[in-house]
Amino acid sequence: MIKLIIDGVEVEVPPEYTLLQACEQAGAEIPRFCFHERLSIAGNCRMCLVELKGSPKPVASCAWGVRDCRPGPNGEAPVVNTKTPMVRKAREGVMEFLLINHPLDCPICDQGGECDLQDQAMAYGVDSTRFQENKRAVEDKYLGALVKTSMNRCIQCTRCVRFATEVAGVAELGATGRGEDMEITSYLEQALSSELQGNVVDLCPVGALTSKPYAFAARPWELNKTESIDVMDAVGSAIRVDTRGREVMRILPRINEAVNEEWISDKTRHVVDGLRTQRLDEPYVRENGRLRPASWSEAFAAIAAKVKGTSPGRIGAIAGDLAAVEEMFALKELLARLGSKNIDARQDGAMLDPANGRASYIFNPTIAGIEEADGLMIIGANPRKEAPVLNARIRKRWRTGNLKIGLIGEKADLTYDYAYLGAGPETLATFADHAPAKLERQIWLIGQGMLARPDGAALLALAAKAAFSVGAIQDGWNGFGVLHTAASRVGALDIGFVPGAGGLTAAEMASAGKLDVVFLLGADEIDIAPGAFSVYIGTHGDRGAHRADVILPGAAYPEKSGIYVNTEGRVQMAARAAFPPGDAREDWAILRALSDVLGHKLPYDSLGMLRQVLFQAYPHLMRVDQIEAGNPADIERLAGRAGSSGAPTKAPFLSPVEDFYLTNPIARASAVMAECSALAERAAASATAAE
Repeated sequence: MIKLIIDGVEVEVPPEYTLLQACEQAGAEIPRFCFHERLSIAGNCRMCLVELKGSPKPVASCAWGVRDCRPGPNGEAPVVNTKTPMVRKAREGVMEFLLINHPLDCPICDQGGECDLQDQAMAYGVDSTRFQENKRAVEDKYLGALVKTSMNRCIQCTRCVRFATEVAGVAELGATGRGEDMEITSYLEQALSSELQGNVVDLCPVGALTSKPYAFAARPWELNKTESIDVMDAVGSAIRVDTRGREVMRILPRINEAVNEEWISDKTRHVVDGLRTQRLDEPYVRENGRLRPASWSEAFAAIAAKVKGTSPGRIGAIAGDLAAVEEMFALKELLARLGSKNIDARQDGAMLDPANGRASYIFNPTIAGIEEADGLMIIGANPRKEAPVLNARIRKRWRTGNLKIGLIGEKADLTYDYAYLGAGPETLATFADHAPAKLERQIWLIGQGMLARPDGAALLALAAKAAFSVGAIQDGWNGFGVLHTAASRVGALDIGFVPGAGGLTAAEMASAGKLDVVFLLGADEIDIAPGAFSVYIGTHGDRGAHRADVILPGAAYPEKSGIYVNTEGRVQMAARAAFPPGDAREDWAILRALSDVLGHKLPYDSLGMLRQVLFQAYPHLMRVDQIEAGNPADIERLAGRAGSSGAPTKAPFLSPVEDFYLTNPIARASAVMAECSALAERAAASATAAE
């Protein structure tokens, strides 16, 4: 530790700290534009100047290490001042230079009210300028469908360039020219291709980069802000939902060091317009082959008439990828009261079973644990498409030089280097009796591309055996991790939303002649064969609604309070930020009302009562933001079954996510996501042509 005296306060800080970090630890507020805690140091805005005793001029505190501070003549601790007239004059000078070319755009700038330059100008700006020359004009650049540019406002802090290169791993932004002619642009002014590009809008300290879909939509002080959880993938990123009236206006990230740090994917951020379009806002009943609007009582009566004459074994339920735990629990209870064991939440057919223990289906090393790993084996997954924020965490660890990565499956640009080992099960089998690797903390990342196949159970056991053989599971470290793609999946497995003894799986329920009545709880990623009477409870006019005989309009994730469990087994709670449109209701309330009509009334009249019953049955779900750790013995038992589950086929592993932007009904209803998908398709086609 190194001692410093900052504004008369003595502090001790680690030697790797910068002077800026030391000052903030001492309680001093240091203005900055280019410095960001998660990016490399640029030191080019000079706003963070401080006075270091013994230095002939102010120093940039973001780029000055505390180990470089010289002690006094008698060995006294270095003295730093942040509030002297010299410091204030230096910062005012920097601000004056920054404002020479900055346009007076505040009334029409989307950054207004959230602008770092506005805030610092209030503290260090003056009311007039000494410069009479014309302001510099810079042509706006095209960066794609998500990021709007107004490059006259750019102060060349290079945060966006450093983010794209270091965090996103797609070096498409850079600077051309020097001095007054310096401009930030993309390579050949093409659209950005990163799934994390929207984060540059949050990073930009001025209004040079703003959100194109959100342009001129609202001012920040007009919005109500609700902290919630993202469900576009299984990572469970912390988000803030901003609403005006009943309408969701935008979604921004919140800091959660254990999950998403402060990044979110572009799908999470820009799926907002999908919440407004193609919405189901009233019940529908199919008559003479056509759906017609109906009342709730008519819809319930149609369902009751069909269920009444159907045997329990011919009734089933499938839960979708965006369902919260409460509504799945209510649906499970309703099916149990009807006498049916045909329930499943694994639309893709993933061979995961809660009977194998919780450790067999969660990401045991945890997302934050990636930063402790020294080895990573990716099997049947493309983390960049399936979980971009988790992929950024992998890249962060890889950049330290302490992570060796191997891949078994489909080749892809993952934004980091890896050793390509093979395409499928034959390569995985070579590790089943492998000697322990010379690595301390390995992660075996198991993707749904390996599990969502008929031989998925055999492959899961084989992967468990391989993880044990190479030493990925040791005392104090469980490196066996399943990467999910559906936000609802871990919660569904936790509450046992899988077929009971003799029950049908989702694939079997979807096939012809198996069921007479099927309940679809937002299940849109599966095709139900003709014949079965389909009841769809959901939010959008997607595949499930097109097939349905009765549609019951539900609430989307920002419109209800619900529990979700992310891929690492962390219990999270989404909060209601808005209200569902029209006659739509929360899904658990629909099921409660329906149960009364069916003559099997569920024993709860409020969400609080439902959660009380849920927590009694599954106590770990009440511990929000905590992870109920899996038992490594479960993995050992699973490994012991390798070979007894049948021989896997030789088919290669393929990622289940073909189009990152169109993975669920909300995203498919979004015009912004459709445009992003088209841009990505064109970029892939041009890359293929270039090869």
